[in-house]
Amino acid sequence: MQVEEIKTKIKAAVIAAKKAKPLVGSITNAVTINFVANAQLAAGGSAAMVYLPDEGQTLAQLSNAFYINVGTMLPIYAEALPKTAAVLAASNKPWVLDPVAIGIGSLRTDILRKFKEYKPTIIRGNASEIIALAGLWNLEGGSLLSKVRGVDATEDVNTARKAAEALAAYTGGAVAVSGVIDLITDGDSTVYSYGGSLLMERITGAGCSLGGVMGVYAAVADPFIAAVTGSALYNVAGSLAAAKVSGPGSFIAQFLDEIFLLSAEEIGNNKLEKDDKI
Repeated sequence: MQVEEIKTKIKAAVIAAKKAKPLVGSITNAVTINFVANAQLAAGGSAAMVYLPDEGQTLAQLSNAFYINVGTMLPIYAEALPKTAAVLAASNKPWVLDPVAIGIGSLRTDILRKFKEYKPTIIRGNASEIIALAGLWNLEGGSLLSKVRGVDATEDVNTARKAAEALAAYTGGAVAVSGVIDLITDGDSTVYSYGGSLLMERITGAGCSLGGVMGVYAAVADPFIAAVTGSALYNVAGSLAAAKVSGPGSFIAQFLDEIFLLSAEEIGNNKLEKDDKI
């Protein structure tokens, strides 16, 4: 698939999401739950947030796609997250995994290890998290010694390329590595998406909400296109919002406005480079 074809499919995904208004259930980071829901709504989806095991299972059946983020762990998640993922896998529903802060606790590690059998449709994280997840799942390019520092990346996206490609090849889906330049791969095709703003590093929830928005697009497009579309949207919206504000507080509001206002054409025309050399 060449760049122009990818861009055409990005535009189609944006239009399809706004038309279908897919329901995307989420079990997500308590710190960013409001931002995730608002971003999903701004992108054209419908949002529903839960955390109880039975509600996760029910919403997994009802939703068009799902988003799971392990950012803030609660004891109940030991039951809720694997059970929800099992329903998603059994019903062949697309779902996005964000392995936030992998490696900082046993509960988080155990849950993420269990997710291997349920094969997320899209995995989104920073370079350090992607390398660590591949290591936890014993895949090429992974390392449990990856330099995860809380929710922050300490490694460049290219250092995670082999791990990302291995994860995508294993799941049959896509992996998005967020950074100054985003890397997205399905294991065969790999692209770089440009844009964004340094202000995205000065707010809470840019990455979490991106995962949630990728869920919106996963309901209407294949995993690779859904992941690329989410990254393109965030890179365009981030660049435009940053040019209009003076700091992180006003950036959040403007960023959500840009997500809502951007056309399919503007999102599809974001700078994208393809590099399939492995």
